[in-house]
Amino acid sequence: MTPNERQAARVRAVRVGAVQGGVGPGLAMVYLLGTLGQPHRPVMLTVAALMLLMAVLGWFGASAVSRLRARLPVQLSGAVLNLAGSAVLAWLDGGVASPLGPMLPLSVTFLAIVVPPRTFTGFAVLGALGYWTVAVVADPAPPGYAVVHTLSFGFVGYLALRYSGTLASLRRRLAEITRVDPLTGCLNRRGFEERLGHELAAAARTGEPVTVAVVDLDRFKEVNDSYGHRAGDDLLAWVGRTLGAELRTDDAVGRLGGDEFAVLLPGTDADGAATVVQRLRVALGDCAGGSIGHASFPDDAVDADELMLVADRRLYADKTARERRVPSAEAVAAVRRTLAAQTPVMVSHAERRRHSIADGGWMTLAQSAISMGYVLLFTAGDPHRTAMAALCAVTALLGLAVVAAAGRLSRSPAARQLMLAYSVITFCNAAAGAWLDGDVSSAFGIGMLTSMPLAMLALRAHVAVPLVAGASLAYLAVATLRGAPSGWYVMTHLTGMFAVAAACAVQGRTAARQRAQLTRLSRTDALTGCLNRRGFAERFTGETAHARRTGRTVSLLVLDLDGFKQLNDAHGHAAGDELLCWVAATLHAAAQPGDIVARLGGDEFVMLVGADAGTAAADLRTALAARTAVSIGTAILGPDGDDFDTLYAAADTRLYEEKSRHAGGRLVPVDATPSPGVATGRHAVG
Repeated sequence: MTPNERQAARVRAVRVGAVQGGVGPGLAMVYLLGTLGQPHRPVMLTVAALMLLMAVLGWFGASAVSRLRARLPVQLSGAVLNLAGSAVLAWLDGGVASPLGPMLPLSVTFLAIVVPPRTFTGFAVLGALGYWTVAVVADPAPPGYAVVHTLSFGFVGYLALRYSGTLASLRRRLAEITRVDPLTGCLNRRGFEERLGHELAAAARTGEPVTVAVVDLDRFKEVNDSYGHRAGDDLLAWVGRTLGAELRTDDAVGRLGGDEFAVLLPGTDADGAATVVQRLRVALGDCAGGSIGHASFPDDAVDADELMLVADRRLYADKTARERRVPSAEAVAAVRRTLAAQTPVMVSHAERRRHSIADGGWMTLAQSAISMGYVLLFTAGDPHRTAMAALCAVTALLGLAVVAAAGRLSRSPAARQLMLAYSVITFCNAAAGAWLDGDVSSAFGIGMLTSMPLAMLALRAHVAVPLVAGASLAYLAVATLRGAPSGWYVMTHLTGMFAVAAACAVQGRTAARQRAQLTRLSRTDALTGCLNRRGFAERFTGETAHARRTGRTVSLLVLDLDGFKQLNDAHGHAAGDELLCWVAATLHAAAQPGDIVARLGGDEFVMLVGADAGTAAADLRTALAARTAVSIGTAILGPDGDDFDTLYAAADTRLYEEKSRHAGGRLVPVDATPSPGVATGRHAVG
């Protein structure tokens, strides 16, 4: 994140806090101006006005506050004052059962959305103390009222806090994903260079040494030629994990490009680096031998570029001084077996949906338990007690059934309709309970309201908005036909919960956008903007399934640049990166609508095309000939296979047959000179 982006994020955070601090006082001002004849109004208006003024100043002064060194203490102080003001207003208005009684729990719920979990714990304790202080010293509330409302708002706050934590995790992952190589899990070139710069800056202040070691795998091109690109990719992934396993927590591994890795060793001098290098050689063994060069700050160089140059020189000296061998087929096979056993399981979309569905069930279970406790403890002698207990039991069973069936529901194509019906039933049960209890201030009444934020978090807007609107109308109907403490009570509770639901909706939509962005980035090659292996595999599955249904011809093309290793060695990785971006842009320009372009790793690209494979390959050779020769292997869906692995194997075999027809597998050297007008760098391809 750039400094400007960080500043903008701080400004947004201050303004979100200002909105949170202004909702309660705004509602209070409307209520107080409408009830001027009631006691304590001058004092209460003053308190509400000061709270509202503080929120307005926070909004318009967000830029200035965000630049303060004491920004966080200022924001936290504002939140504490808001809680204190809410408690004072509820106390002066008659207690927790008054129209201003929900201000304090609503403020705490808002804080669950906008502050980190550790910070929220302190606010939750302060809010609970303030609420119960008001419940004890002010006018008494109906039996069980404070307990029910504390538990109900507490559970809503817990859910909001969970979603807030999820969103914070997404932000961290978004910040990290553009710095990680998707194949190996190591830092990519950008991430490694940023980490190196950070460590060198710290070392300049402390005087501690920093060492960089560069690893270049032996004859890796021949691994691809002998065993195929998939075996080469597996070997690279194994190398990344093996290097990482040999290092300390504070060390870092980066994949700089192709088969070149770099290791960052903070606090390690040249003598210590020699020991680490020897340990890395042993760990890589015969499976992936490599040449290694290292350089240390400040003995060898004092800046990042010079350190890398010294390490590169020593790497090439090591390369010429030792015998380099291609790993045996047995070693590569062993590596691939090890890698398959270590492959992490990714959390799928169905898994995320399962958790969301289960959360709905847990919310219903919690509210049913709260309502059942209220019925058993505080409704002795009520003629409808048995019916209310039965409603609680039925609703609890529904919630339990949803939790138990969350896995199957997440895979059902009718999941959205079923969850909508489930939400309608639970709202109706809460309305029936409030009707039987005779007042919307009962445990059932608050249950109608507390389900709104979860609906806005978990459901899409076109489903959640009508659902919340229906629940609101039901709440108003019960309040009108069966009773409520006052119209103002209904207004403050319903409007306050609307505000929380709206904040949850914003949070949910933000999380959805960031999940979509995270998904896109996880499927996109950071350097070229093409799809990466994961993204291509997903698109491949969908496109080939459609081709089988429609009878459309689909061909897989595997492209390998000729002489790319020599370009990196002669002109440096920056020239190689620029060429890869140009190749990606050229492939995209040559692609037809519906064609898919991906970079699987290094200088290997693939395309899924709807045109004749031979014609498409010839056109691509012509388009790329301006700067580089390329070998292309083709395979056709159906005659050559029905899945990616078999098609890739067929295309890979033909690619190397083409290479074998040329001396050394290379046609002509690549051109390191950028073409005029061609964009370079990370954003060359949209």
